[in-house]
Amino acid sequence: AVIGRYKLSVQSASSDSSSPASLGTFVLLFNPWSSGDDVFMPNEAECEEYVLEEFGIIFAGNKNHIDSFGWNFGQFQGDILNICLSMLDRSLKYRQDPATDVSHRNDPKYVGRVLSAMVNANDDQGVVLGNWSGNYEGGKNPSSWTGSGEILQNWKKSGFRPVRYGQCWVFAAVLTTVLRCLGIPTRTITNFSSAHDADGNLRVDEFYDASGNHLNRTADSIWNFHVWNESWFSRSDLGPSYSGWQVLDATPQEESGGIYQCGPASRNAIKEGDVDLDYDCPFVFAEVNADCMYWNYDPATAKKTLILSKSTEIGQFISTKAVGRDDRVDVTKDYKYEEGSTKERDIFKKARKKLGLEDKFDPTAPTPQEVDQKPDISGKFKVAGPLDVGKDLNLILVLANLQSDVKTARVNMTAWSTVYTRRPVHEIWKDSISVTLPPKEAYAEYQQQLTTDNAIQVTALCHVEGGIQVLVQRDITLDNPDIYIQVLGEAKVNKEIDVEVIFTNPIDMEVMDCVLQVEGNDLLRGILEIDVPPLKASEKSSIKFKLIPFETGPKHLLVNFSCDKFAAIKTFKMVNV
Repeated sequence: AVIGRYKLSVQSASSDSSSPASLGTFVLLFNPWSSGDDVFMPNEAECEEYVLEEFGIIFAGNKNHIDSFGWNFGQFQGDILNICLSMLDRSLKYRQDPATDVSHRNDPKYVGRVLSAMVNANDDQGVVLGNWSGNYEGGKNPSSWTGSGEILQNWKKSGFRPVRYGQCWVFAAVLTTVLRCLGIPTRTITNFSSAHDADGNLRVDEFYDASGNHLNRTADSIWNFHVWNESWFSRSDLGPSYSGWQVLDATPQEESGGIYQCGPASRNAIKEGDVDLDYDCPFVFAEVNADCMYWNYDPATAKKTLILSKSTEIGQFISTKAVGRDDRVDVTKDYKYEEGSTKERDIFKKARKKLGLEDKFDPTAPTPQEVDQKPDISGKFKVAGPLDVGKDLNLILVLANLQSDVKTARVNMTAWSTVYTRRPVHEIWKDSISVTLPPKEAYAEYQQQLTTDNAIQVTALCHVEGGIQVLVQRDITLDNPDIYIQVLGEAKVNKEIDVEVIFTNPIDMEVMDCVLQVEGNDLLRGILEIDVPPLKASEKSSIKFKLIPFETGPKHLLVNFSCDKFAAIKTFKMVNV
């Protein structure tokens, strides 16, 4: 049966003249507890987590430094079910052909694909408008949302105008809410060092100029992390070995079938390199498997020179929340065979072959000689001291001579603040030094202090005399200061309880425009916003408020503190009511 709202009426057999009496309406959903359903999930604990759980944890940061924050999915609150059903009725598919669209609503692959398009605002005036510019005027900084409910309610209240603004985790979290609400088991997945392969060649090209600046010469990019969804259902179109977890992605990255939607791509198909199967497998395969090529590009001559290539860089620490616990579970092995193993390389070749990339000459690809060349020196950036926003960052460049003769190099260094997609926002610092490296294992160190934003990319391009260039880079994500929640006393239904939130300004300047946002299902209705007075350097703030819980059980309280210097300082606490 198709999901959605049904009218139920009764007709009396004896009186053929009377019109049927309405008994009301009901909503039919997918049923993961029923073995006959496409979304049947045999494990009860998984049903609890992936359909009924309204709280989640989303992973972010970068591969060297995994961070996490809580999210209120809130799929069973207030008006959410009605809003989810109206998303289906506002989709392009429904507008083009309502009868056919509705007739396909018994199929989770169809519903998942349509909703992956509707969660982003592109094409169809969908729910959330993306913004990766670093400037969020006219809307809300994507980092400051704490739940999907406010976003979905705002979309409806505004007459279905896209809500400003989202980035990948916002799209993924909203899609989780909508699919769980409709009965499709769904979870968020974070992929670290995620490739955005815009031209479909399973290769990501990055270009740097002679000064070490990251050039925006291609639509390809490597994101510090990217968040998408997995939903659980059978694939009658592909066969039983492709059933189970399916990748859906509502972040508008590339068009599929003419609009911004992605999936469902069978996770098993991705692991086995079966990139010729529906839907969007080549794009998802590249997100976790693409090879990286780093080039030096000279704008004057338009000449590009390969600096290095890496085949193990992309798709690391693929993460999701554990079932029934607030821990991280690594699912990388479910997406690919072990990096560097022959099986993994065989799958990569198989995927290239299926996409017709093995047989055709690619003029943009490096030559085997370029790929095999060996550098004379190696380098890395080390970070000394704490990685905290507002504190100076001690950066150390360590260079080593790998050869048995003296090497000299000119080293051009830059640091840029970036968005998590590694899109540069503004230059923080640059410098240039000449170094002479004695033979074998001798080190030169260069130290620099930086005062920066949350995410920065540091690059050193080393021009070695008589040798190939060496690129040293590191992406650094800085920690926000801590914020603490204390629940004062025991939480009981319909009884007032005091909560205290404590925050200390860690930087040596005043912070202004401070706002605390609080939400939590069954603990308070809607969102509580508290204006907090400015805080001087190192000043501690204690913010107290009252709650009246209205349901028993374990509940999550989420807080978000923002001010002119910090976008989103988040934490959550489990409150047993």
